[in-house]
Amino acid sequence: MVRVAYLCGMSHLLREIDYLVNAPYIKAEVPEFRAGDIVRLRLKIVEGEKERVQVFEGMVIQRRGQGSHEMITVRKVSNGVGVERIVPLHSPYLLGIEVVRRNKVRRARLFYMRGRVGKALRLKRRGA
Repeated sequence: MVRVAYLCGMSHLLREIDYLVNAPYIKAEVPEFRAGDIVRLRLKIVEGEKERVQVFEGMVIQRRGQGSHEMITVRKVSNGVGVERIVPLHSPYLLGIEVVRRNKVRRARLFYMRGRVGKALRLKRRGA
């Protein structure tokens, strides 16, 4: 019992240290979005010495983590093949997020969308 209380106290201190160290890297202007929304990501791609911006548009199927460790998983279907991209929300390679459409869902994790094709992927709009 004493050992568990001690570890809980330490994890709180480690969480505070982690917050203080990573606070400068947390982006302030992240738009409000959640699972089910269609988003357009602008990602910086480095190929050798060249840099370019790649746009990736798809549905957010999950949002996990907190603080500087927060990640989003975005899924799209390209040429009949499902493509998923896992992106750290506060990464310097993520240049911008634009919410294209807000959809109404009742889950936080939309892994069941992986098995759907075509019109079955459609969702109702939220707040329209």
